[in-house]
Amino acid sequence: MGLDIVVENLSYFEYFMTLLKGKNALITGASRGIGRAIALRFAQEGANVGFTYLSSAAQAEALQTELESYGVKVKAYQSDASDHAAAEELIKNFTTDFGSIDAVVNNAGITQDGLLIRMSEEQWDKVLNTNLKSVFNLTKAATKIMMKQKSGSVINMTSVVGVKGNAGQANYAASKAGIIGFSKSVALELGSRNVRCNAIAPGFIETEMTEKLDPKTVETWKEGIPMKRGGSAKEVADCVVFLASDMSTYMTGQVLHVNGGMYT
Repeated sequence: MGLDIVVENLSYFEYFMTLLKGKNALITGASRGIGRAIALRFAQEGANVGFTYLSSAAQAEALQTELESYGVKVKAYQSDASDHAAAEELIKNFTTDFGSIDAVVNNAGITQDGLLIRMSEEQWDKVLNTNLKSVFNLTKAATKIMMKQKSGSVINMTSVVGVKGNAGQANYAASKAGIIGFSKSVALELGSRNVRCNAIAPGFIETEMTEKLDPKTVETWKEGIPMKRGGSAKEVADCVVFLASDMSTYMTGQVLHVNGGMYT
């Protein structure tokens, strides 16, 4: 059967966008930025998507409507991943709603920057709880299901800062470095159950947050990147799709760097 005949009987998305068809995925912190881009790419690739938001109800509702336009099942959950009990409840609700859990993307995160000498205990605790404890909470709850299924992919969003550090971000860098060690440990523990765990380390990615930065500062940063530009949220999301798909079934315990060469 020729390609033209196949395409004639299928829509564009039915034919080309099927890397995650039939998979059920949960994405935390998806109401904007990289998380939103991941949710969109997952839906485009045929995944049923559950996603969390903390307070942006209007953004979450708009995203749900957009995702549903791809013909997949979608549900938004208001949940705080840094709360252990809430994370357990989220996984319980997700598996009830979707029947199984094939992929978890731990994307929720915040920054509260400042030099160490001026950093408060509250700033430290909040960033570590939101960025690192949330990964522990969701991964522990989700992998209980995945181990029974003997399949699943956990994808944790770390950062180039978690690898090389950054002045003024001791709390953020520590949380992201912790995610790397955590991901590698989970991969070693659960590999025999066919549950994979990998991390993605974005570099300078242009999102709504970076639009608020001083343009001259941004240009200086770009000059330090071998590719001489910032990355897009979609470029990160494409890599997440790869790790959630069956194209990466022999890949676990790895950190995939998406940074234009800024750390090589």
